[in-house]
Amino acid sequence: MSNVTLVMLQPEKTPIHWTIGEKKVSKPDVRSLTDVIKDLLLNTNTDAVLFWDNLSYLPSNDLIEYLLESSNDVWHAGLRMGLSGKPEMLNYVNPTWMLNRDPDPNKTATSWRLSLRACLFRTEVLRQIGTLEPGFETLEGAGLELGYRCIRAGVFIRYIPELLPVDFAQEKVIIPLADQLRFIQLGFGGKWAKWTKFRTVLANPRAYFSTAHVQKIAQGADTAGREVKPYQRSLPTQGITPSGKVSVLIPTIRRYPYLRTLLGQLRNQTVPPYEIIVVDQTPQSERDAELPKDFSDLPVRWHYLDKAGQCSSRNMGLRYAQGDYVLFVDDDDEVSSDLIEKHLRNLNVYKCSISSGVALEPDQKELPADFRFLRLSNVFPTNNTMIRKDVLRKSGLFDLAYNHGQRADHDLGMRLYLAGELMILDPSICLLHHHAPMGGLREHKARIHTYAKSRTSVWHFNLLTVSDLYLAKRYFTPLQVKESRIINLLGTFSIHGSKLRKILKALVALVLLPKNIYEIRKRNRIADQWLKVYPQIPQV
Repeated sequence: MSNVTLVMLQPEKTPIHWTIGEKKVSKPDVRSLTDVIKDLLLNTNTDAVLFWDNLSYLPSNDLIEYLLESSNDVWHAGLRMGLSGKPEMLNYVNPTWMLNRDPDPNKTATSWRLSLRACLFRTEVLRQIGTLEPGFETLEGAGLELGYRCIRAGVFIRYIPELLPVDFAQEKVIIPLADQLRFIQLGFGGKWAKWTKFRTVLANPRAYFSTAHVQKIAQGADTAGREVKPYQRSLPTQGITPSGKVSVLIPTIRRYPYLRTLLGQLRNQTVPPYEIIVVDQTPQSERDAELPKDFSDLPVRWHYLDKAGQCSSRNMGLRYAQGDYVLFVDDDDEVSSDLIEKHLRNLNVYKCSISSGVALEPDQKELPADFRFLRLSNVFPTNNTMIRKDVLRKSGLFDLAYNHGQRADHDLGMRLYLAGELMILDPSICLLHHHAPMGGLREHKARIHTYAKSRTSVWHFNLLTVSDLYLAKRYFTPLQVKESRIINLLGTFSIHGSKLRKILKALVALVLLPKNIYEIRKRNRIADQWLKVYPQIPQV
């Protein structure tokens, strides 16, 4: 049995039976709890800490031991403690972030919205991530910041409704404006805190007097946002020999030279694929009849689709897949010989359902900061992801709404996340993605203006597409969709480079602002029409 310290946020009125570690008492305020945590880290070697407020009920020792035997690091009951959707000001900064949509509060799932009144921490997390941030007025505000800091650092944090009794009823929680602004300041920096203040006052002018002291509230906070170092976990990966029946799914269209390279690399996998399913959407007159002959030594199953579509092709492949696992790759990927082995190892070691890797482009020097360390995933890249096939029974297959547009992978990832599946992103599983100039979504004139291009070109703007708006409307509130449109328009003024380029971009964006507003409104109306026809999600 693990050694677990119980930190009570109120004195015990009657003796509490706690047999698996020490008991400590803290006043239910940020400063007192911070002092208790610091003392605990200095003077004890406990495996974990249970922070608890409801002393009329405690989780069982068996449940605590079960949680600690998993690969996760933090467990909490924040959603049942009234923290769903908190802090509301996050909607002015990152409104349609996957993890800003809360899962069902009756279902175990990934969530960073922890409550310090009902949560279990591995002690090592507190040692590395730190204690509570001073300056918060409430434990709820401090807990949200700590949870967000954990998810940013790569801590595996899970919401566990079973921590509380079934009949538990929590009163409505209100996060003070001061705590919300401090959360934004620490998580996103001074510029976003000012933007949030502006949007708050614009939505409710009377809030001005509550937000006017934001600089005093955020005193001592890093104006660039608090730097968070990646969490260093220690889990055994050596000596594990991964195995399993893996179906490799490759949709292809007009990319035979790239496909030949990929199939050749799949010959050399340290864990051979059980089968390779190629769904060829190339027009019949252009198909390469020699391909099946040239790769007859591989377990390739060829399927053909006359009407091209990224969702219909993947759905066809998934219906034919006979493996226990499915590896999604693109036809213009180049992969290392241990790609399958690494994904299988992650599924085994971390006891997760989805293992995603990263993709470098030929001229890309390094990955974005959030993609350089192991973490819970808020993306589902279909060019480097392995899943347990049976999890698709909960989510369904790809929504045909995205057949000729982007975000099909994100939509399926949203459904898997909301179904409670554990999804991880591991940058050590890296491949090369060529972004071939022909084939893929380019066949449907998608991905013409990318985010990267909009930040390097004065004349290009990465406006929300119809499928972006459709996805947002499917999973988020009207307020969140509205704020995503505003932030997208704000982004049209941004560019990397010299001050002169930034001024020029701002002038061009200002002149074209009416046109861009009109275009987004038009796309928004089309997305509303899509909602009447879609989703169309086939089942396994």
